[in-house]
Amino acid sequence: MSDNDEKLARGLDLVNEVYADPALTTQMAGLADQPYTSETIRHLFADIWGRPGLSIRDRRLLVIGATTMLGRADLLEVQLRGGILNGEFTDEELDEMVLHMAFYAGWGNTTALNRAVGEARRTSAEMNKNR
Repeated sequence: MSDNDEKLARGLDLVNEVYADPALTTQMAGLADQPYTSETIRHLFADIWGRPGLSIRDRRLLVIGATTMLGRADLLEVQLRGGILNGEFTDEELDEMVLHMAFYAGWGNTTALNRAVGEARRTSAEMNKNR
């Protein structure tokens, strides 16, 4: 197996671990020949998310904070759903996260986080029913 193939496999394993969504992993694997997706899998996941020093939950919290600053409910929902499916956050922690971020990211941007938390809770519950 080449180093490139090994990084692809390791990256896809991490995608699956981070998002707990085999359908997403399969979708990304099908697009692995495209430069953007290839770099996302091989570099962002295999090299960056796979580094020692921070847990997946720690890295996810950093991404949630940064993404809240952007006001991107769509990206937040994916991260939050992965965290919920992986058992990383309690309902109390999710609610606290929203309140805490309001003071750092602004109330407007945190509206996107609040919306994403609700959507992630709903979609996670649906996915758990179908497992």
